[in-house]
Amino acid sequence: MSKPFLPQPVKLIVSLLTAERALVEPVCGGLVERFGAVDFTSEPLPFQYTRYYEPEMGAGLIRHLVSFQELISPDLLPSIKRATNSIEDTFADDCGRRRINIDPGYVALSHVILATCKGFAHRPYLRDGVYADLTLIFRAQTFRALEWTFPDYGSAEMIQLLNTIRDGYLKQLRSTSPHTAQSPSPPDSADGDCRKP
Repeated sequence: MSKPFLPQPVKLIVSLLTAERALVEPVCGGLVERFGAVDFTSEPLPFQYTRYYEPEMGAGLIRHLVSFQELISPDLLPSIKRATNSIEDTFADDCGRRRINIDPGYVALSHVILATCKGFAHRPYLRDGVYADLTLIFRAQTFRALEWTFPDYGSAEMIQLLNTIRDGYLKQLRSTSPHTAQSPSPPDSADGDCRKP
């Protein structure tokens, strides 16, 4: 009989998608207040995979991928998704349209999970209206796309970034005592920013 045990803490990531580059810094400030210091921010990545977001947020979309220094318990993902939805609402325009899309998720050793409020066959329900999207799996020394992976997350550029984040995460795990690795403290630091370390 298998017995339950606490999972390893995971690496919180957030994707920021917007046509308004000036929004990135204040939105990152709101994220840092909630989740602690940032330890990685990508260069702006042109978003050219779909026009789905353009009617709401406009053309010329760019993405930043951000990761956070403090490791988290994976069961915090629904609360984090609700918090990022609240930040999106804070920065919405006067008509309630989003000006920035904030997608949280996490990097684990074996996969990348994104939070979503839309259920599907590969998205098991978590709680509070939030589902887990199995986006990538790690196999043969790299993250790999699945048949349902969004093209942007399956791109070579994004996979390289996530491999880099995973490398840093693995170093964190190796430097953490077994007790701390099983029981991460909640992030309470607000002394980070969205610049590269």
